[in-house]
Amino acid sequence: MKSPENDFARELTSFLGQYLPGQRNASRHTVAAYRDTFKLFLRYCQIVHQIRPDQLRLNRITYPLVVGFLDWLEQDRHNKIATRNQRLAAVHAFCLFVQTDTPDHLNEWQRILAIPRKKTPRPLIPFLTTDEMTILLQQPRSGSRDQVLLATLYDTGARVQELLDLTPRDIRLDPPAVVTLRGKGQKTRQVPILQNTRQLLENYLRKARSAPGYAEPPVFLNQYRTPLTRRGVSYLVDKYVEQAQGVVGFHVQDRITPHVFRHSKAVHMLQAGINLVYIRDFLGHATITSTEIYARADTAMKREALEKADLGFDAGELPAWDRDGELMTWLENLCR
Repeated sequence: MKSPENDFARELTSFLGQYLPGQRNASRHTVAAYRDTFKLFLRYCQIVHQIRPDQLRLNRITYPLVVGFLDWLEQDRHNKIATRNQRLAAVHAFCLFVQTDTPDHLNEWQRILAIPRKKTPRPLIPFLTTDEMTILLQQPRSGSRDQVLLATLYDTGARVQELLDLTPRDIRLDPPAVVTLRGKGQKTRQVPILQNTRQLLENYLRKARSAPGYAEPPVFLNQYRTPLTRRGVSYLVDKYVEQAQGVVGFHVQDRITPHVFRHSKAVHMLQAGINLVYIRDFLGHATITSTEIYARADTAMKREALEKADLGFDAGELPAWDRDGELMTWLENLCR
């Protein structure tokens, strides 16, 4: 007997190969993240439910199956809630994609779409002070690729992949010097760079263009003259953070990732009095809500604002609330 058509395989192929890059204009990193979610989902189905990938059909994707998958991620794979929520977002996107093609399964798609994200504690945004960032940027050899890379990473507030995708034609050195970055959703933005970074890039690109066999590669290459990777940038940051830890004034104990350079740039701009709306555009955020986390991150700014608002009056002796009969009666009757 001929097995029924594998509608799940057909829809998933269309979702990852056509819909996300074609209609949603999703970046290759987004497509890869969604692909990895379904690799894990297929593994879960096979390990826990003995459903091989070639046996999985759309009508077997149910609310209990998806909830079990999310629990498996947390309990068996020890994923954090943030990772669990990212996997759920990929499943939700797929359900939205297939529900018009399979109306007979619509009720189950709606149940899956109703699965909520779990709330997570709001993390503290790690950043370096201006003094600590200065010390870190001084660690690479002057004029070296590493110094140019770290300075550009900080001064542009770029995401790591945005930095790695840079080509010489994305950099305008004539005043006003700007760098064109390609961010999430294939959105481009231009960010200004300071004079020191402009000079470093100018010297670095001049040397690169004078090298024999120069083409138009990404700006930052590894020692094998191939594009630098995200892991390579992380290695360089770890290396120079370790060097900086021996310098007086560098008090960082936690691990510093390349993304901390972006956080640090945003906080330093905020401390300089730059409007959040401009910082939002500089970082390429879709909404100002994402940018507001930096206002909460800088506790020093909060403390200074509170000190300025302190009128310095003496409140005198405070009344004893337990001797206030009306208040006590109101409290006692509150929950009756």
